Amino acid sequence: MGGTRHLTLCSLAVLGLALGLGTAQAQDKTFELKLSHWVPPSHPLQKAIQDWAEDIQKASNGTITYKIFPAQQLGKAFDHYDMAKDGIADFVYVNPGYQPGRFPIIAAGELPFLVGQAKGGNRAIDAWYRKYAATEMKDTHYCFSFVLDPVAWHSSTKKIVVPDDIKGMKIRPAQGTIAAWVTQLGGTNVQSSAPEARDILAKGVADAITFPWGSMLLFGIDKVTKYDMDEPLGSVMFQWLMSPATYNAMSAAQKKVIDDHCTTEWAARFADPWVDFEHAGLEKIKAEPDHEVYKISDAQMAEWKKSAEPLKQKWADDVKKAGGDPDAIWKDLQASLAQYNAGF
Repeated sequence: MGGTRHLTLCSLAVLGLALGLGTAQAQDKTFELKLSHWVPPSHPLQKAIQDWAEDIQKASNGTITYKIFPAQQLGKAFDHYDMAKDGIADFVYVNPGYQPGRFPIIAAGELPFLVGQAKGGNRAIDAWYRKYAATEMKDTHYCFSFVLDPVAWHSSTKKIVVPDDIKGMKIRPAQGTIAAWVTQLGGTNVQSSAPEARDILAKGVADAITFPWGSMLLFGIDKVTKYDMDEPLGSVMFQWLMSPATYNAMSAAQKKVIDDHCTTEWAARFADPWVDFEHAGLEKIKAEPDHEVYKISDAQMAEWKKSAEPLKQKWADDVKKAGGDPDAIWKDLQASLAQYNAGF
């Protein structure tokens, strides 16, 4: 009899504990996350962010809600990393190549003729960079990385066929490594964020741009260019980063929800639809009567690849200066690209 009573009391205690835990979770502080990006709301990234955030809202039982701020509403594209660091936004979309030299390790992914397949690249770059992000992007809480479908040369003034054609041209580069390449080839860089790129081409401030195909149409850059080389040059790295102050203010249960949505698989789920969007742009630009979309020969491509070789050494030197081991980092990157079939 006493044993039965003891078991009943124990059962009630366990039930009470379970109910208490459930109540504590239900009473978690509510967060409305400010999710900031710098492309227009018509961009595929807008829906990607919305789908990701809705899944978080559901998984957190409504304790984590969201509001999306597109088109640089909370700050300029170049400032988004610091906006997460300073708590101006809770999640931010970052192009580390907009700040050349600040993030030397991730710049490996920017090298020409490295990431050739963006869907595999979304997984490969995130899986590789996770262990380095904790140090290189320590001012933020890392969520995941993803990549851009390979960019191509687009010009308003002349066909770009070989590296010598860049000499004397004014180029808007997609990221810092391409900017270094342009300088090496005798061109001049004109820095601008993607939303400002059409304007600088229309005004003749820049003669050419490295950009993906679908976004050429989305940003209206096809209206101010004429010549398009149908050859992939390389990719652009992106991060989805969180304000550490916001993460640290969350309960353990809420942190787990965030952690579950900051994975390599989520990087792919988030960014793969964007790859399809960019791919579709090539055929659309080919169909435009005022555009000349052209291929180059194997010999001409060999010239481009040779011209890009010094960039890898520059990257290695930059990593060494920052205290990293470029050989080990490069080996890790190559293994990840091979694992996900993402290389050129």
